[in-house]
Amino acid sequence: MNDELGTMCVDWEQRIDFDRLRRARVQKAQAAIADSAADVLFVFRTEDARYLASYRHHLGPAVVIGNGAVVIGADIPPILFTMDEEHCKARMPWLSAGQVQPRANFRELAGVTEFADRVRGLVGSLSGKTIGIDIYTPSMAELLRQAFPDSRFVDGYEILINAKIIKTEDEIHCLKIANAMTEAAMDAALAMLKPGVRECEVLAAAWQTMTAMGSEWTQCSNIVASGPYTAPYRRFTSDRIIRLGDVVIIDIGACFNGYYGDYTRTWICGDIAPTREQIDLHQACYDALHRAAAAAVPGNTNADVVAACGEQYVLSSLGHGSGLNPWEPPHFSVTSKNDPLVLRPGMVANFEPYNGKPGVGGFRLEHNLVIREHGPEIYTTYPFDARLLRDVHPLDSSTGRVLRRR
Repeated sequence: MNDELGTMCVDWEQRIDFDRLRRARVQKAQAAIADSAADVLFVFRTEDARYLASYRHHLGPAVVIGNGAVVIGADIPPILFTMDEEHCKARMPWLSAGQVQPRANFRELAGVTEFADRVRGLVGSLSGKTIGIDIYTPSMAELLRQAFPDSRFVDGYEILINAKIIKTEDEIHCLKIANAMTEAAMDAALAMLKPGVRECEVLAAAWQTMTAMGSEWTQCSNIVASGPYTAPYRRFTSDRIIRLGDVVIIDIGACFNGYYGDYTRTWICGDIAPTREQIDLHQACYDALHRAAAAAVPGNTNADVVAACGEQYVLSSLGHGSGLNPWEPPHFSVTSKNDPLVLRPGMVANFEPYNGKPGVGGFRLEHNLVIREHGPEIYTTYPFDARLLRDVHPLDSSTGRVLRRR
């Protein structure tokens, strides 16, 4: 399919096939269950209710146990437990009436026992079976063990991750559209960035653009950090007034059909030259970013990527995957060397190294890419601040081509 897809349904080209996307996600999940020790999964992460049943919820990337839950097995189609039962029955024809059930009310512990009784009524006895669960509280764990005393419990999240970590082309195109929306928001934020404007005003321009383009939510509360807040790095937006010459980190992400964009650029505010030390810090971060991207090839590990980047540029984490959760495996950190993961085609990664010095400024940069047989496919193409670069990397296709100055 074409990389530059529109977001509307049309008859004149093949775009994202959402029926195929839904089928593929369920098929991958059921195959992962069949390859595991589990007979059935209890899935309580809301974003994975989206993955398995295409249930869109009203919250952002947060764990709310029971807001949307799914029971699924290798030969059991997904059964959705939802607070929006009537809406789902009316508008989600890919699920039969029996696949849509009233909410699993885990806000009260009595609801755990009720859920267990309903599961037995729907799928039969789980005596002697293995149940995978992705997330729950200690109190829920005890009640579920009491409800299923002859069942064994295992980590269901790892099983589902085995299905989710390789993205289909439909999923990748959702990620690319989310990124295109994010780039439009970055451009709006950059147009707003000028001396005397507050950080929150810059973020408002970005947020308005993403929402107007149909973004369901944002990757997080989003970050506009300026001046002294870039080193040490502060990961939220305030009402600070941005001044001429300030270093400004903008880290934002839109959401298209549940899939998240997430990328970062660092700018100098106003029509002013950066200092030599600022250029040095930004160039080192930029080079580290592209070393990491170049190392993201099949057969290498996440530890190889971190090593190529350089641990001194890893601020807690070098990066992560993205999908219906903005922070999915594969993960990239200094501890990756203790349990390295081999990279495979179809994995996606967001790399975000950092380099900074208090009194000078902090610089964070981020690329989103797909790991392909032929090498990394970087799909974040918005340029960097050319004033902060001495050398442009061969993997950077746009920096230096922009004629206007902010």
